[in-house]
Formats: sequence, C-alpha cells, structure tokens
Amino acid sequence: MPLTWLLLILLGLAAAGYFLGRRRALASAGGDRRALHSLPSYYGSHVAIWALVPAFGILAVWLLVQPYMVNAHVSGALPDSVVAQGSSLDLVMSDVRRVADGLDTAVAQGAMTAAQANALDAASDNVREVLGDVGVALGADVGPEVLSAAQSYRALNSTGSTLMALVVLLIAVVGAAYAYFKSHADFRARNRVERGILALLIFAASIAILTTIGIVFALLFNTIEFFKLYPANDFFFGTNWAPSFSGRGGSSDLGVLPLLWGTFYISIIALLVAVPIGLFSAIYLSEYATPRVRSIAKPLIEILAGIPTIVYGLFALLTVGPLLVSLFGKETLGWMSGGTAVMTAGLVMGIMLIPFVSSLSDDIINAVPQSLRDGSYGLGATQSETIRQVILPAALPGIVGAILLAASRAIGETMIVVLGAGAAARLSLNPFEAMTTITAKIVSQLTGDADFASPEALVAFALGMTLFVLTLCLNVFALYIVRKYREQYD
Repeated sequence: MPLTWLLLILLGLAAAGYFLGRRRALASAGGDRRALHSLPSYYGSHVAIWALVPAFGILAVWLLVQPYMVNAHVSGALPDSVVAQGSSLDLVMSDVRRVADGLDTAVAQGAMTAAQANALDAASDNVREVLGDVGVALGADVGPEVLSAAQSYRALNSTGSTLMALVVLLIAVVGAAYAYFKSHADFRARNRVERGILALLIFAASIAILTTIGIVFALLFNTIEFFKLYPANDFFFGTNWAPSFSGRGGSSDLGVLPLLWGTFYISIIALLVAVPIGLFSAIYLSEYATPRVRSIAKPLIEILAGIPTIVYGLFALLTVGPLLVSLFGKETLGWMSGGTAVMTAGLVMGIMLIPFVSSLSDDIINAVPQSLRDGSYGLGATQSETIRQVILPAALPGIVGAILLAASRAIGETMIVVLGAGAAARLSLNPFEAMTTITAKIVSQLTGDADFASPEALVAFALGMTLFVLTLCLNVFALYIVRKYREQYD
C-alpha cells in the first residue's frame, strides 16, 4: 500500500472516530450535554488521538528502522567475492539499490509486471538483454550476485511495507475502539485530552534537542573513524590541504589550518561590512526615521534575507569579482589577478548579512523601555547622547546576539564561497587571493561516489565536528558577554 494512501486512511479513521466518540458520549447522557463531564468535542478528540497518535508513532519508527534492517540482511547475504573485486560494501549496496529501483520503475511504468520482475532469471548471459528490453538502465558491471541481491531487496521491502500497513491499521483500529468504549458521560475526557496534548507539545519541544544530539553523535562516530585512519596531529596542525582520491601519487595531506584561516578571514570581512551598516541602519530606523519612511525602508532591507544564496554567489562571480579586478587588477594596482578572492566573497556575504544585523538590532533597540529615554531627556541629554550612552548600552546584549547570529550565518555559508572565493586552500594575509572554507571543502569531499571507508571522505565529518566545536565555543563566549553586561542593568 502506498504511504500516501495509508496516511489518508489513518486520517479517515481519526475523523470517523471523532464523530463516533462524540455521538456515543452524547447518547450515554441521553442527549443532554450538561450531564457530560466534558464538552462533547473532548470525547471525539480523545478517540481521534487514540486512533492517530499511536499508529503514526509506529509508522514513523517503522519507516526509520526498516531500511537499516533490509540493508543489513541484504549486505550480510552478499558473497565475499563481490566485495573483494575492488569495490567497497557501500558501493555494492548502492548498485543493489539502483537495480532494485530500476525494477520498481519498470513495474510502475508497465514495462513488466510484478510477477515478471520477481521471476527475472539471474543468469549473467540474459540479465542485460532482458533488462534492456524493458528499458531499465544498469551500470557496466552489474553481475548476477548484485541482481539477486536487488531482487531480495525488493522482496524484503515489499514484505515490510505490507506488514507495516497491516500493523499500523490494526493499532489505529484497536486504539480507536479502546477510546470509543471509554466514551461515556462520567469519563474525564478533557483531562485525558489535555494530558495527551501536553505530551505532544513536550515531544515537539524535544525534537530540536534530539536532532542536535543525533547530529553530534553522527559527526562524532565518523570523526573517530577518521582519526583511526589519519593522525590527529597532522589534521589539526597541518598547513597543507591536498586530498588524493585516485590512490596514485602518494598519500593525502589533510591539514585543517588553511581551511580554518579561509573561513575566519572571509567571515571577518563579511562582519566588517554587515555590522556597521546593519547597526547604523537599525539606529536610524528605530530613533530617527518617520513611521512612513520606516514602513518602506525596513521591508526593503529585509528583502535581502529572502534572496537565495546561489543568487548572491552569481552576483559575486559576475559582478563584484570583475568590478574588483577593474579596480585592483594587473592593469591598475596589480593586487588582484582574478575575480575569485577573499574580498569578493566577504563583500557579498556582508551584504547578505545586513538584514540579520539590522532587523534584529532594530527590534532590540525598540524593546528598550521608553522610560530610559525620557529620563535621559529629562536630565538634559540630546538625542545622540541618549542613543550613545543609554539606548545602545541597554540594548548591547541583544545586539551581541544579533552579531553572533550573523557570524554563525557567515561561518556556515557555502555557495557564496564556492562561486566568489575560489577553491584554493592557503595561508595568506592577502585578501585579493583565492581561498576556501571548511563548508566548501565538506561539499567537495562528499561529492560523487565517495568511498566512506577512506580518510578522504571521512575527513568531511572531522571538518564538520571541528566547525561545530568552534561555533559552540563562540556561542559560550557570546553568552558570557551578554550575561556580564546584562547584570549592569538588572
């Protein structure tokens, strides 16, 4: 059964349970809702919750667990000779999934029936001819073992999907029936529903925490695997970044220092552009601009936050880069040899960060109590003195938070760096040279058919873990500053 149909059936059962539970509760009270402990809607909601929530929870867990179990079963059944032919287990399983998807596509398009797909002979002499007739494209090295594994993969997934539909629907029916027979006049439906809603709210609030923990563990485990293959000292203190995927020409140099330097260098230039412009525009909009000017200017500034980063990258590549070359290139000052440089990416990224600093700082400045302004004016201070000596110090913790958000956005940016800064990993103070960042190299290391058993692919997780730790330290430092200044105004 398709997942969409299963979800629609669950929603239909929940809706039917709502009306049946509500009607049963009213019937038990003789049609007089005053005799009910709770409103009739609570009885219907109680049945709907029991029909939907447990079934949906089982469905979510099943969808997460089934792929791992199927992959483990199929990969365990593969003969050792398949993996020993020069491919890793991950690449072989990728071929298995691709062939299985091709068979499913052929069945869905009507090129073959499901029975024909299941009965497809695994003899290597007939595989390409038969599959070629039905229009399923396979790679050049798909053998009978891979095809047999693909058929097993399809069969297990089909069986698992059928069992999932039966189990989920059974749980939904049992839950709805349990709640339905509970629907009588003395049942405390409101208490049960409110406790259920509270549990759902707590679960929703916990998703962010659980997601963060999952990301950290995913990075941590793969980082540990990387350091089993590559020395930690060479990674953290190496000054050369030269990965080698071909396996020829020597081992890879995976020093992170050039990438860290490029990341911080571009981010610093971006903040030098975004923080003054964003903060000054926030001061003007909150303290000097008329309501009419503010209603026009603030939305126009915030439009910058909605522009896709790929557009900023193209703007850096096609406009800002050539402009800087015309100003600082070989024909003028001779400082810049190409359009991709740290300055190009930093300037464009700074423009992208202006609305983050401006909008948040404006809201924070407007949140400063008017009584502080009135007290300053009453003591004879001018408007500019009030802004410098009262408003900005009072709003400083929030402004630091806005700058921190902009810094985190700059550190994690990828597309502007790829198109505007180049791909050279180097240690240099010249802002007119091409450099790269950690995020750009994470993308490049995981692009293509990467072998996740090699240090060249696992280094992406080590880079991500390094960036995570640095960002965490930055957040702790910013929190310390915020608390220190906030204590002066308590």
